[in-house]
Amino acid sequence: MSVTVDDDTTLAHAVGETTPPLLTATISANLDATVAAHGDRDALVDCEQGIRWTYAEFAAEVDKVARALVASGFTVGERVGIWAPNMAQWTVVQYATAKVGLILVNINPAYRTHELQFVLKQSGVALLVAVEQFKTSNYAGMIEQVRGDCADLREVVYFGTPGWDEFVARSAGVEPEAVQAIADGLSADDAINIQYTSGTTGFPKGATLSHLNILNNGFLVGEICRYTEVDRICIPVPFYHCFGMVMGNLAATSHGACMVIPAPGFDPAKTLAAVQAEKCTSLYGVPTMFIAERAPPDFAAYDLSSVRTGIMAGSPCPAELMKKLIAAGIEEMTICYGMTETSPVSTQTRTDDGFDHKVGTVGRVCPHLEVRVADPLTGETLKRGEPGEFCTKGYSVMIGYWDEPDKTAEAIVDGWMRTGDLAVMDPDGYVRITGRIKDMVIRGGENIYPREIEEFLYTHPRHRGRAGHRRPRREVRRRVVRVDPDARWRRGPHRGIVAGLLHRQSGALQDSPLCQDRRRLPHDRDRQGPQGRNAPGVVAGTRTGLTGHGSRLSSFRHLDSARGWLADVVGIGAPTGHPACMPGPRLHQPRPHPRRHARQGFDRGH
Repeated sequence: MSVTVDDDTTLAHAVGETTPPLLTATISANLDATVAAHGDRDALVDCEQGIRWTYAEFAAEVDKVARALVASGFTVGERVGIWAPNMAQWTVVQYATAKVGLILVNINPAYRTHELQFVLKQSGVALLVAVEQFKTSNYAGMIEQVRGDCADLREVVYFGTPGWDEFVARSAGVEPEAVQAIADGLSADDAINIQYTSGTTGFPKGATLSHLNILNNGFLVGEICRYTEVDRICIPVPFYHCFGMVMGNLAATSHGACMVIPAPGFDPAKTLAAVQAEKCTSLYGVPTMFIAERAPPDFAAYDLSSVRTGIMAGSPCPAELMKKLIAAGIEEMTICYGMTETSPVSTQTRTDDGFDHKVGTVGRVCPHLEVRVADPLTGETLKRGEPGEFCTKGYSVMIGYWDEPDKTAEAIVDGWMRTGDLAVMDPDGYVRITGRIKDMVIRGGENIYPREIEEFLYTHPRHRGRAGHRRPRREVRRRVVRVDPDARWRRGPHRGIVAGLLHRQSGALQDSPLCQDRRRLPHDRDRQGPQGRNAPGVVAGTRTGLTGHGSRLSSFRHLDSARGWLADVVGIGAPTGHPACMPGPRLHQPRPHPRRHARQGFDRGH
């Protein structure tokens, strides 16, 4: 595949190829075509429930639920909320709502009562399908708490209960031809899905997506992975997010491939077992999920030889992790970048891309899209090699934020979706994401990016995760925080330290050091690892900082001093071209918290 660019190839602007052509059918029509071509092949396997459906059987389940929706009085354009973990029934509802023109509202399984209430009211959900409970969350109890305040909510149905069976039984009152007539009257441009993006302030916004948006994104992502009807895709990523329902489900059904659901929530051992048992050819996940899958002591006992490709997204792929995947035989892993508002993928590495592109970039523009790097203030396209805001234009850009035209106008300018991500495009059109505009530290005319040290920290063999954010200080002063996610591994006086407060200004040491800060900061669910809050290897934090139990923070007056300290104290070698300077001065030593250290099994000596 080739990339077309501007006549001025020095500009950070690339246009994707125009083959294969865009799909103009609705999701329902596309599924019907797949069923006609591959009806006897496996469509879905739910390992936890023991469900195995061929495409013909899957289509029959979808049709029953679609008829039940019509029989229950729900009409085209009404919203159906779904609040459940990954399960076969989730996928059936996804395709059934699309068949009769109902807009599926994905609800994050981690939501609490106030978030649930906001989503139900803001989108005007008329029907809510859910599980009664998942892990420690009592969904039924939370729904009852908010139900009286949601005027549009007419019915709630729970999977796995007699109520669900009764709901599906209503399908007997509607003929298949009536449902097909509704499906035939739909347009690919119709809204079919609302996904709420995580709000950095206040409540999230509902990105409204069409058949054209998500069907084509799933199809084209699958094309880049070279999917065919013989592929079997292991999908441990959540369905409520585009990663699961678009890049997973729609990529599979648009190619006749099989969807494999290893468990309701991410479980490394169950994922590995599913890959082995179902001979999966593709595996999805964020980097921390792949790291967790390699962690079990019996990892080598699993037969993963069937895995050819997959998708890694959510954060950059560390070089060491990619080396391990290649060593395991997964040589065609692809890296994707995007956002909910763009359906989601805008760039992707190709299966035959080199190692450096897979670990150093998020790929190049996908078919039928345009991408560019623009000046965040002026909107002008920058030169290649210059950092700026990444923008996307084309079929994948959302219809808008549900019932929020002002916010839609702020995000989409002249057809370009402003992502808020900082990016650099290289001469070959490959894109590197360097951070968020809100996270970028501008001090003394110099831009500081959290990822600079994150990649450096990952080279340590005992390092299991990393994250960096800025904390605004007075006027132009900024702090970038680095915390050890597994503070217990280190022995000796520097136990628990992997990083600290980094402070620099354009090639010159500062006279005034930054003070240490051990205040506990609030957690952010979006930064949790696969094992949940505060599990080993998890970095929890917010856009204003990070916290790590038992971690001590050190201050530096220059970036090279920080690198030198890491090399000297932690045992990470200084990278080529960066001298291992002496560490910056240690400020007042924070007093250890006796109860916290005792709880974690630390002795109190320093």
